[in-house]
Parts: sequence; structure tokens; C-alpha cells
Amino acid sequence: MPLLTIAIIVGILVLAVVLVVAGIRAPQASDPISSRLAEYSVREEAMTLEEIELSQRFYERVMLPIFNKIGMLAARFTPQATLETARLKLIKAGNPMQMDPSFFIALRFVLAVVLGGGLFLVFSISGRNWLQGLGISALFMALGYFLPDLWLSSKVSARQKAVFRGLPDALDLLTICVEAGLGFDAAMRKVNEKWEDELALEFGRVIQEIGLGKLRREALRDMADRLDVAEFTSFVAAVIQSEQLGVSMAKVLRIQSDQMRVRRRQMAEEEAHRAPIKMIFPIALLIFPSIMLILLGPAALLLITSPMAAMF
Repeated sequence: MPLLTIAIIVGILVLAVVLVVAGIRAPQASDPISSRLAEYSVREEAMTLEEIELSQRFYERVMLPIFNKIGMLAARFTPQATLETARLKLIKAGNPMQMDPSFFIALRFVLAVVLGGGLFLVFSISGRNWLQGLGISALFMALGYFLPDLWLSSKVSARQKAVFRGLPDALDLLTICVEAGLGFDAAMRKVNEKWEDELALEFGRVIQEIGLGKLRREALRDMADRLDVAEFTSFVAAVIQSEQLGVSMAKVLRIQSDQMRVRRRQMAEEEAHRAPIKMIFPIALLIFPSIMLILLGPAALLLITSPMAAMF
């Protein structure tokens, strides 16, 4: 029995290490078809399907299909509403690990079992109070269940902040291109060519969707839904309205650019006003105790060795 328990613990630890390494080494979300076509176009000799598969990373070739199989198995026991919520959240985050919604749900349960079950087995082998170990294991199980969701929420927030910060500059470039005589689609293509941030990549996706036959307003609405940034949603609404009413696109872009720049300045001022409040807790808990120890420490030592201390 002890050997079986040790084997289970080793298996759980190996699985945890594999998940952590896979998460760290996971590539950023990209279009695999475009990358394969680009690689094929620069080669002189034709590549077989086996050579193309072997040229991929170990994570894309082995680990990702295994994780997707686990996710497909978990999707059978997951409500459709939960899968849809996870899918929307992955889209807003840019799908950093190219995960399916079902695999993301399965990852939460796997981490919960790994952290909680592994810790409970450690408490059981050590011979300590199993009730105490059960409580701590339940705490770590809840932590493992909510940890992927917290990570994904942080990715969504970081992506939205990056889009918001780059929006005024992108609108300036759009305005300059439109005023120079380019169409709105060509201006979006220029933004995609000049930069490589999240907003530029989304503009490139809009251009691809328009080239495949989707209407411009539908592609822009889908882009606004993927980003879920209020300022960009208002910009898309203004562009669609100007297109339907026949208003000058350059004038609309100029007004939107000025508004976005004012909004970004206001957000920076808000963050600057919050800084003193955020500094209170580090100062009170870390800096002040150190200063008090440095200033009053020698005086306390002198008082301890003085005749006054002997009287008390």
C-alpha cells in the first residue's frame, strides 16, 4: 500500500509539472494555416505532410492534441452555457494557449484534483491529523479550480488595456491615411502593416474577413465583440453610422481620435490620483516598521542596559 500511494503522488506531481511546463512554453495564438503557407512559399523544395508535422513544436504536435482529447471528453459532462461563457472569455483574451473551451473547463478540474488530492495524500502519509489535512486540501482544491479563471481574467484585462492604449495612435494613422485619399479598408491595412500589437492584428483579421465576403460593418461589429472595449465599440458605431448616413469618414475619424486621446489622458490622471492610496499599505506595512526599527533600535538597547531598566 505505501508503494501504491507513493506511485500515485509521483504521478500527480509529474502531471502537475507537465501542465506547468506546457503553460509556460505555450506559444501565442496565431493562425497555423498562414504560418504553414508562409513557410511553404519560402522553400524551394516541396515538403511532405510528415515533414510539415515534424517541423512543429512538441507542444503543438503532441501535448495540444492530448489536451484537446481530454477537453472533448469533459465537454460531454459540461453544460452548454458554461462552455459558451468559457468560449467568449477565451476569445476576449485572444486565446493565448489555443485552447478549446472544453479543455479549459477540464483544466480547472484537473488542477483542482492535482493540488487538493496531492496535498491530502501528503498529509495522509505524514500521519498528521487528517481532518486538518482535509480542510487545507479543500482550500487548495478550490484554489486550483479558480486559478485558471483568474489567469484568463488577467489576460483579458491586459489585452483590453493594450487595445485602449494603442487606440488613439491607430485612429491617428487611420485619419492620416483617409485624409490622404485612401479608403477605410486600405487604412486598416496600413495599421496592420505598421504595428504588431493586438489592435493591429484585429484590424488584419477584419481585412481578411472582408476579403472572404463578409460585410465591413459585420466584421467591425465582430471585432468590437472580440475586444469588448467600450471606447472601441463606440468608435465602431460611429464608423458604421457615418457609412450609412454618408458623412465624411475623415471628419468622423478626426473627432474620434481627439476623443480617444482625451479619454486616455483622463484615465492616466485617474491612475495618478489612485497612486497615493495604493502606496499607503506598502508604506505602513513595510517601510514604516523598518524605519522605526532603525531609529528606535539603538535607543531601546541603551534603555535596556541603563540603570533605569534595572529599576523596573
